[in-house]
Amino acid sequence: MRESIDEVKKLLQNYTAVWGTEIYLENELAPPFPQEQTAPKPKQAIPPRPVPKRRVSTRRIPAQLSPELQSFYLEIKDCAQCSLSETRTNLVFGWGNPNADLMLIGEAPGKDEDEQGIPFVGRAGQLLDKMLLAAGLKREDIYIANMLKCRPPQNRDPLPEEIIKCEPYLHRQLELIKPKVLLALGRVAGQNLLQTQDSLSRLREQTHQYADIPLLVTYHPAALLRNPRWKQSSWQDLKKIKKLLQNV
Repeated sequence: MRESIDEVKKLLQNYTAVWGTEIYLENELAPPFPQEQTAPKPKQAIPPRPVPKRRVSTRRIPAQLSPELQSFYLEIKDCAQCSLSETRTNLVFGWGNPNADLMLIGEAPGKDEDEQGIPFVGRAGQLLDKMLLAAGLKREDIYIANMLKCRPPQNRDPLPEEIIKCEPYLHRQLELIKPKVLLALGRVAGQNLLQTQDSLSRLREQTHQYADIPLLVTYHPAALLRNPRWKQSSWQDLKKIKKLLQNV
């Protein structure tokens, strides 16, 4: 027994002489007590993407100048028949003389119109006012509306399904105002009202009919801002309008 102890001491002395007092193991010792099992953390739910709220204008939109038009405006101002209702600020109904002989029709509202709820109030509208005044017409004498009552995103062209949904509103306005002459502003408005793919230059050549009312087509004021050389041709169109108004 004593010899075995001496051999173990000698073995330990030799080990410490080479390796020091640290003991190295190939595998880690298991812990003396089992570790407490922790429940896995539940995965954090991804919150749903917030639905963008439709912007609401703080501007007060002036009332229509006839009880019939005002009643119709209140009837459709919250229209949600197409997806444009989700991105608009205001429905742009129309504005002007409820007994106007001349009614101007654009394709759709732009950014300024969407914010104020009134058609043609931006730079294009200011140019239109000057052109009408030069032709002896005032905004107070006419009525202005659009095919679409809501602004398409990024001012893109109206989609066929949007026009189908919105055109009955335009027809109702025509019934209430009873204009004698219509003027379509721009190629897009002219083509869609007349259901044709004719070019603007071709559309300007003759008097058309829309809802049994004489209709002429001219340049959109925004196009004149981009290309002023078309103003002379636009002026010729306004003279045709004046002559047509005198003969109906």
